[in-house]
Amino acid sequence: MKNIAKKGDPVATADEPIKHSYLEALNLIERLHRRLLDVVKDEFERQGQGDVNPVQALLLYNIGDEVLSAGELKTRGYYQGSNVSYNLKKLVKGGYVSHERSLTDKRAVRVRLTEKGQQIRQKVDELYNRQLTSIREVMGMDEAEFNRLNKALSRLERFWTDQILYRL
Repeated sequence: MKNIAKKGDPVATADEPIKHSYLEALNLIERLHRRLLDVVKDEFERQGQGDVNPVQALLLYNIGDEVLSAGELKTRGYYQGSNVSYNLKKLVKGGYVSHERSLTDKRAVRVRLTEKGQQIRQKVDELYNRQLTSIREVMGMDEAEFNRLNKALSRLERFWTDQILYRL
């Protein structure tokens, strides 16, 4: 559904091609995230691993070998606060993550993967490795193309961050 600028509209006609491309990029970013969750869900269903949802699997992958607080997970993974708290509680209850209170700040909780959590992380890593092989062989995408893509996405993220921080 393409918006057509009418005479007198605030958006100049010259901006329409870039606006269309920008809106298409926004749509693709949203769809790609949902599709990644679908791919992870499908992988875990094929393996009979139904007790962890895709968001939780990616959360375990992002924790990795580190010991982190929920706040650090929000900052590094850009998760919503309630989303991290809810999923961490589920992962602790399921035995995928262990947690302990900080000795210096009793309000802060540090989390790390258990052996069970490491197994999920390994499954996600194996999925990514398999996909990478296919991406190279089937799609012909190489490191240079991913570097250009990552640079563009990082610039867009920085722009949006500045919009929030500096109220532009």
